[in-house]
Amino acid sequence: MIGLLYKAADAIRARTPGYPLGRRGEDLAHRHLRANGCTVVARNFRTHEGAGEIDLVAWHGETLVFFEVKTRSSREFGEPERAVDLEKRGRIRRAAAQYARRADVAWEHTRFDLVSVVLDRPVRIEWIRDAFR
Repeated sequence: MIGLLYKAADAIRARTPGYPLGRRGEDLAHRHLRANGCTVVARNFRTHEGAGEIDLVAWHGETLVFFEVKTRSSREFGEPERAVDLEKRGRIRRAAAQYARRADVAWEHTRFDLVSVVLDRPVRIEWIRDAFR
């Protein structure tokens, strides 16, 4: 039953003008991660200084995982994960360090994952564990 509600909500959002592509990808990634055993504890975490943003933060077992979600409408311009360059990784690391410090989680119990979403038919979601360190 809940799956039907999700599909209906996705169909409505897809037709809504101004509904950002990235937001749709984050919604799909959030649902995918929950279905695969993650407990999402934060979305769009930003540092006070504006030094970086983390799309999703979740517990996967005993590990606090910081997720970057990349979404594309098709593979025409390459795989979404290729858009995470060294500068972006640095901003994510700085934000993650701040989050881990506030949550009192040892750095050894953290991980950086990437979720690649391609909105082809059918939608393709790939969870890349330990994408960068």
